[in-house]
Amino acid sequence: MAWTRREFTRLGALSTAAIAVPGAVPDIFAQQQERVGFAVIGLGVIADHFMRGVKQSQRCKITALVSGHRDKAERIAAEYGVPKDSIYSYEDFDRIRDNKTVQAVYVALPNSMHAEYTIRAAKAGKHVFCEKPMALSSAECQQMIDACKTANVKLMIAYRMQYEPLTLKCIEMVRSGKIGDVVAFEGQFGFNIQPGVWRTKKALAGGGSVYDVGIYALQAARMFTGEEPVEIKAVASTVHKNDPRFAEMEESVEWSMRFPSGVVASCASTYGGQMEGFMRVHGVSGTLEMGPTYGYDGVTMRGRAKGEHWEESNPEKDPKQFEREADHFAECVQTGRTPKTPGEEGLRDLTYIEKIYESAGVKL
Repeated sequence: MAWTRREFTRLGALSTAAIAVPGAVPDIFAQQQERVGFAVIGLGVIADHFMRGVKQSQRCKITALVSGHRDKAERIAAEYGVPKDSIYSYEDFDRIRDNKTVQAVYVALPNSMHAEYTIRAAKAGKHVFCEKPMALSSAECQQMIDACKTANVKLMIAYRMQYEPLTLKCIEMVRSGKIGDVVAFEGQFGFNIQPGVWRTKKALAGGGSVYDVGIYALQAARMFTGEEPVEIKAVASTVHKNDPRFAEMEESVEWSMRFPSGVVASCASTYGGQMEGFMRVHGVSGTLEMGPTYGYDGVTMRGRAKGEHWEESNPEKDPKQFEREADHFAECVQTGRTPKTPGEEGLRDLTYIEKIYESAGVKL
């Protein structure tokens, strides 16, 4: 995993302080640095969350936009103080090489476009912060990693929950033995997807709900166990067989993962119904669960073990998670540090996702 115990302890301590008193941990180093300029590629819903996070950040600013809709881009540019000559189309994106106000890009495009624009950005000498899932396949992930290494630029994948303070606190509680040795994990996430959106198109999305929301349960199982799965079994199902939303992909997937320690994780995701995001870790001495979780805000946890009982919520609101991960990436750009969720982390998840679909008999 990308996190070490020392990093969990350090970030967890800072994050807990930030929860108790929002903004109480000033970043003196950041105040002395020029902010990292981001070009946002794709101006959809997730990009809006990211840009609002950047607006609150200490280390970042929006300096360019890339969109296929010039009128929309100009409206957003006016809001964020981006000059019109720093608005690019997808066709002339490569001109961004000459824009000195842009040090990094945020890739907020459909999954099928992640690899292309990561590679093009790397060739233009820009650091890359890419939304999850990293790409359509593990092969594309490796191409992205190689392109960024060749260009000597940073590559980070946007795993929000690895920067969410209460999640990090819960991971540390589990790993420090609060509930004893872990024996099992449960996780799920899903929603009723709207018809006609790009995520229902296999060519754009790659696969169904596992790519989009199941990846949260996959990540959580890996984070809370601190291990990598050695065996995966899965089944895919479509209840609404005549629903046009599922003409190109499955509706739901359930899968189990066995880890080297013997821990078994049971996970599920769907696009066909409301499946509140939650995860539960069972230990020999107790249980810790988070739910709702995986969301932009409202993350909660409950736990009990050895006569103790815990219950806590993170009062932070959207887009705080985006602010935190953007600042972390900007810090890596400024200091040369390796991001906590680099391209290799995205590659691992895509490798497991491919195994999930292979086990379920679904061709990607």
